Amino acid sequence: MPARGSDIFALQSGRRWHSLYRILSIDGGGIRGLIPALVLAELERITQTPCASLFDLIAGSSTGGILALGLAKGYPATELARLYEREGPAIFGRSAERRLLRLFRLAEGKYPAHGIEHVLDRYFGSTRLSEARTDVLVTGYEIEHRTPFFFRSSRARRDVAYDFLMKDAARATSAAPTYFEPARLPAANPAGYWALIDGGVFANNPAMCAYVDAKLATAEEPACLLSLGTGVVTRPIPYHRARRWGIARWAKPLLDIVFDGVSGTVDYQLNRLLPGRYLRLQTALEPNGQSIDDTSAGNLRALRARAHKLIANRLADLERVARLLAPAARAPGRAA
Repeated sequence: MPARGSDIFALQSGRRWHSLYRILSIDGGGIRGLIPALVLAELERITQTPCASLFDLIAGSSTGGILALGLAKGYPATELARLYEREGPAIFGRSAERRLLRLFRLAEGKYPAHGIEHVLDRYFGSTRLSEARTDVLVTGYEIEHRTPFFFRSSRARRDVAYDFLMKDAARATSAAPTYFEPARLPAANPAGYWALIDGGVFANNPAMCAYVDAKLATAEEPACLLSLGTGVVTRPIPYHRARRWGIARWAKPLLDIVFDGVSGTVDYQLNRLLPGRYLRLQTALEPNGQSIDDTSAGNLRALRARAHKLIANRLADLERVARLLAPAARAPGRAA
């Protein structure tokens, strides 16, 4: 992918380090979240500082939401990368019975929810949004009210009704249609619950959501916005096949198109809104490594290889980001 935002450090001379507002945004993409996790591990290695102390706001959608919450809880990025490699098969795992039910359309989701819920419970336990070590913004979509839904640590600290468990926010943001059933979270509303699906359906790249949140919170332009993708899907959809597809055949390709289209649109917008202060790190995926649920050993090795190649190609940008962020690092445990 072409380098962008390489002049991200062309800041006004004399600006004080502690006045900088720094944003990290992480896309959705299922198991491909291993790519941004490894990029962040490299950033933490360079700075010798956890991401919760490098950024004032961490935003994420879907798998990026799980990463955002994990970083805000205090996990090092290396541990979150291991989550994908160790727990991927448990999250995206089906029994023979489930596969049979799916074949005959008797099961709604491709994967049972108990796998991902068990993993999220072990990683997040009883930790709530209000306990985030830095501000976090995670996206979801409420299907009964038909509206975007945002998990915000800043709101959680003010309003106990929105102080969700991190594991519940992670479950909701990653409830990708056709893969997992919607999440049902207790709520102080007339229905008594929120019905939520993957926030990637409207903001797979949540960088613009984070930008607006920061603008409203600080009344200033963010000084640095680092946006991490999970890989661009390059597999073509041949016209001669697609022209005969109906609803069933379009379901999965359409989800990929929505996710990628939204991410590309946000990238275009922020390149023009934040020249010199916005950096997007993204990579093209191999044709056979584009699924969000392929947890085979071979695909995990391929994703790790793509991440290392991205890091090598953009190391100069990462080092410049590190020089900007590290002097402003807060003491670990301080909430924004």
